[in-house]
Amino acid sequence: MKTMTCRQLGGPCDLAHRGESADDVINAQDQHLKEAEKAGDAAHQLARDDMKSRWRHPRKSLGWYKQMKADFAALPED
Repeated sequence: MKTMTCRQLGGPCDLAHRGESADDVINAQDQHLKEAEKAGDAAHQLARDDMKSRWRHPRKSLGWYKQMKADFAALPED
């Protein structure tokens, strides 16, 4: 297991997401942003909008995805 924070994934807070893979923590971040958006959290709303925008631009999103995978791989095991 490894841990990445919301902030490390492009969000505004330090909530920790743990997973066996980068995809695990990316999916946890997506869920976290969705929940924060529903709760009316403005700071997380900006991060969620950025995330939605990224996926509309495949090259940009692929670069972000590869960077997150590399960052995850470089982390020590928990």
